Amino acid sequence: MISQKSQQNDMLLAALAFLGVVAVVAIVGFFTLKKGPEVIQGQVEVKEYRVSGKVPGRIREFRVDEGQKIQKGDTLVILEAPEIEAKLDQAEAAERMARAQNKKARKGAREEKKQSAYEMWQKAKASVEIAQKSYERIKNLYEEGVVTAQRFDEITAKRDAALATERAAKSQYDMAKNGAEQEDKLSAAAQVQRAQGAVAEVNSYLNEMYLTAPMDGEVAEIFPHIGELVGTGSPIMNVSMMQEIWVTFNVREDLLPNFKIGQEIIAKIPGLGNKDIKLKVYMMQDLGSYATWKATKSTGDYDFKTFEVKARPVQKMEGLRPGMSAIVTK
Repeated sequence: MISQKSQQNDMLLAALAFLGVVAVVAIVGFFTLKKGPEVIQGQVEVKEYRVSGKVPGRIREFRVDEGQKIQKGDTLVILEAPEIEAKLDQAEAAERMARAQNKKARKGAREEKKQSAYEMWQKAKASVEIAQKSYERIKNLYEEGVVTAQRFDEITAKRDAALATERAAKSQYDMAKNGAEQEDKLSAAAQVQRAQGAVAEVNSYLNEMYLTAPMDGEVAEIFPHIGELVGTGSPIMNVSMMQEIWVTFNVREDLLPNFKIGQEIIAKIPGLGNKDIKLKVYMMQDLGSYATWKATKSTGDYDFKTFEVKARPVQKMEGLRPGMSAIVTK
């Protein structure tokens, strides 16, 4: 009897111990698997614009450094292009010649002038032939990848200049031969205007050697170094418009009710000691199928899409910088 009763007590203790273990596991599982608050991390972003030149050139001088605040109209970088300065000399010489020819048309040409104009035309034609041959050679080398695009552009410009000079010389010879009629006088005056336009065009290129800031901002990054060549449209620096700042969040669609357009939310900025910042949602768009949260169950669950949500600070916060994290807890 005593042995049987002892066995019953042992079985009861074992059953109570098993129930206790089950209870402990259930309690631990409840607190472990309990869904905690959703933490949504965003990033501070800023609007930028890129500074580049209209004409190719070499970096001569930077007037600003990375991180420096700039204002609209400040000179940022100075380029140099000796070939453009040479073109200015050519254009100014062509203008002086056009003015002289215009004056001659008004006065009338002598026989010696006719002969001189003819010789100038013949000389210009010879220059065109040489320039055309050089152009064809360089063009073939360029197509074979032997010479650079800049060299091809230079020989093209020389060929075009020779053609323009030949046309001008031919026009002047015809004027001298046919006499300075009213039409000739008008043509000479038009040549002067054309030459003046060429000078103005080259001067505009020279003005493009001084790149200025179109808007206020802060220099974010400078790409080339002093002495390096930059092509047309090549980026020279990025400027951040610090007044155009926002925070971008990637939000799962089941959390979108917390991010409605026009709604104000509170985020913490770890980079500023977890300071709170008030943001106002102004934009929301689908990120596409590549950002879909796939369901983990074959039944009773569905995929969640991700939306890009942008929010602006309601008030300016000192020290807020692009790239900082913003944390929203829901």
